[in-house]
Amino acid sequence: MSKARLGLLAGLAAVVTGLFAAAASAAAPVNTAPPTISGTPKAGATLTADDGTWSNSPTTFTYVWQRCASDGRGCGDITSATAKTYSPSTSDVGHALRVVVTASNADGKAAAVSAATDPISSANGPTNTVRPSVTGAAVVGSTLRVSNGSWSPAAASYGRQWQRCASDGSGCTNIAGANGQSYGVRSADVDHRLRALVTARTSSGNTIVASSPSAVVGGNTTTTVVTTTTTTTTPAPPVNHAPRLSYLSLRIRHGRAYARFRICDDRTGRITIVERDNHNRVLSVTHRFHVTLVASCNSYAKSWILRRGFRTRGRYVSSARAVDAQGRLGLIKSRSVTFR
Repeated sequence: MSKARLGLLAGLAAVVTGLFAAAASAAAPVNTAPPTISGTPKAGATLTADDGTWSNSPTTFTYVWQRCASDGRGCGDITSATAKTYSPSTSDVGHALRVVVTASNADGKAAAVSAATDPISSANGPTNTVRPSVTGAAVVGSTLRVSNGSWSPAAASYGRQWQRCASDGSGCTNIAGANGQSYGVRSADVDHRLRALVTARTSSGNTIVASSPSAVVGGNTTTTVVTTTTTTTTPAPPVNHAPRLSYLSLRIRHGRAYARFRICDDRTGRITIVERDNHNRVLSVTHRFHVTLVASCNSYAKSWILRRGFRTRGRYVSSARAVDAQGRLGLIKSRSVTFR
């Protein structure tokens, strides 16, 4: 073979290798640790967004602050709140806040959502000097009680909202109707921690503080069966833990949403993924997918047609939770995409 032909083949090989290398390196940012918020959750204070951690070298970041219910759910964008910092207003008092951070590079963009803050307090509310605490046995059938804590100046009245949290104390959600100083532990609380949001009220304003959490709630460990002649104690059945779902990725392409989920549970078998499409311009739409868990944790890829209304300008949020065959509900997780 001639030297000229050898040179031509070598040149073609180099071009092909370069094309493959370029294709392999082209990748949009991927979030590896979620954004966080620092600052005092109080009207007039300044909250600052930390970008979180990203792979694939993002070059720019943008921000959208959102106002949520007191437990960080039902969030919506705050008009014009698109800077790295945000100063809560009186409209935010009693609400939790979170921030959506979008990272971009030449190959694309991706969004990640921070955890929600504690509810925003009034600018001139009292100062908490001793945090409220929960006392009592964290077992089904017992009663927990939350203290008021100590405040300066002294509060004229108090409000409470009990919350159910994950076993690590995160992801707390309001328990409907649980607004007293005491709370009766129920079976839905097993494997969760409990806490209360305590609101101290004065004539100048209100301040909201989360109490210390309870221990992880346990169920009854034995069942006693009584007959006319004997008393028999038998072990209770194993506790069925709620399944856990997380997003591995979410992308939109040609009118379809493509998501990858990781699901873990203490029992194998059928799991239902309940996914909801959300956009502040249209009504939510729910999709259900059935999968079979064959190990303690499995990953699944699912896709669905994204209605036109969810692809209009603004933020599209996909939220999902896992439900096991016994009806135990996992925590809600979400990912979002911004349409320009």
